[in-house]
Order: sequence, then C-alpha cells, then structure tokens
Amino acid sequence: MIDEDTPVLDNHMHLDPDHGRGIDAVEDFARLGGTHLLVVNKPSWHLGVEAERGEDFRPVFERTLEIVEAASDVLDGRAWPVLGVHPGLVSRLVDERGYAPEIARDIMQDGIDLAAEYVESGDALALKSGRPHYEVDDAVWTASNEVMRHAFDHGGSLECAVQLHTEASEAMPEVAAWAEEAGLPAHRVVKHYAAGRLEGPTPSVMSEKDRLEIAAERGEPFLMETDFVDDPDRPGAVLGPKTVPRRVRWLVEEGYERAVRIAHVETPERVYGIDTVDTLTRP
Repeated sequence: MIDEDTPVLDNHMHLDPDHGRGIDAVEDFARLGGTHLLVVNKPSWHLGVEAERGEDFRPVFERTLEIVEAASDVLDGRAWPVLGVHPGLVSRLVDERGYAPEIARDIMQDGIDLAAEYVESGDALALKSGRPHYEVDDAVWTASNEVMRHAFDHGGSLECAVQLHTEASEAMPEVAAWAEEAGLPAHRVVKHYAAGRLEGPTPSVMSEKDRLEIAAERGEPFLMETDFVDDPDRPGAVLGPKTVPRRVRWLVEEGYERAVRIAHVETPERVYGIDTVDTLTRP
C-alpha cells in the first residue's frame, strides 16, 4: 500500500451513479490508496440533457454534487466537483441540432455562467471548458474559443481554476495569454489529458508511465489523472479508477518521491488552493 501520510489525488474523473459504476469505482480507487478526487461532470448529453439554455445544465451539475458528497464519505480525504460545459457540445448543437455557431456559443456560455454560480457559492471548486480536440470549421473554432475565454473571465473574477479539454499540444502560450488577460494566472489553467510536458497551462498528466516519467524528470508542477469515463458501453475507455494509486506506488518505487509530492500536495495547493494533507484523515 501507499504510505499512510501520502495524499493521492486523481485530478479528472467522471462518475455516473445512475448508468455506470459510481461509488463502486470510488471504492476501488480508495482501496488501492487513493484519497482525493476532482469529479468533473459528464457531458450533458450523456445524461440525457439536450440543452437549449443555461438553466438546462442544472440537473447535470446537481447530480455531480450528489455523487461528490457520496464519494467524500468513502474517501480518507475528500472529493471536489468541477463543473462546466464539455467543448464537444458545440458539434452536437451545430452538426446534429442545426444551431448556428453563434447560438451554440451563447448556450454554452450560459452553461458556464450557471457553473460559475456554483463556484461563487462555494459548492464547486473549479470550472470546466475548452475547445474541440478534432478538426472543425473556422466559425465553430471561433465560437469555441469565445466560450473558453468566457470561462477565463469567470475564473479571473472568482479566482478559481479552469480545467480545459483541448487538442493535444505541448505548448499553449496563446491560451495562457488569454487567461492572463482575463485576470486568471496561467498556472490556474489546467490542461486535462496532458502529456508529460506543457508550456503555458498546468498539465494534468494522463497516468501512463511514459508520460509520468517525463513529468517527474522535469520537476515542474503537474497533476495526475485517469479521465475515467464511467460508461458501461465503453468499459475499457481511457484509464480505470485504480490507475493513479498504482502509478503513485510505481513512482515511489522508481525514486520519484519528490514528483509525488509535487503532483499530490504542492500543485493542488498552487492551482486550486486545496490542502490534500490537512484533509487527509486516514485511520
């Protein structure tokens, strides 16, 4: 097992108590030594919500808060919710439902506005936004960037982090500059599903050994994640809930104790303002 004084945080996990494994996945994570989770709401349409306005996202956010509370009861640490609008929604709105990109932008920005209300009230820790990781036309790309920058505006005013789902990249200076212009320090922008190195935002590194070794060798701030999707129709998709604790154990065995502290203590404090040590209550 992992040392009892070591917090273990998965920075990006989805939980679906209605259609997926839900708390069973959290129990697997905890059994292997996981202590803290950032739970990101699933894409709205995966929960049967076809949004036409911001308020339509509320049941998605509320269900996420409920599973976060239940997860915290299982963990020796705790879980926090990250709420927002998946950038892939723009294609669903434009390509499948026939909305103009500008209207799709407005719907998604309204969803971000609602998520920001949860952050402002203290019910959520951070926001989620981004842009498509696949090729889209110029109008959709522009609309998506405007949604992302809208999230940065809220992040700057609320002093909260923004997690991004974006294209694969090891350098995002323009995105970092947009965040800074909005009053959001670039290190509080987190690129989910990151490789081991990234210029600009803070990388949330997918917990594969080759990526983690690169991040550990660099000695720069980083986080670890699985992007567990909790979808029974995609049981092998991305990484399972046991992966982060297993990779933490591997990093320690390989002599990367300093990297473990960076990823699970120092970077969470720097990015989100959370204390994974004081919130750790292992018996």
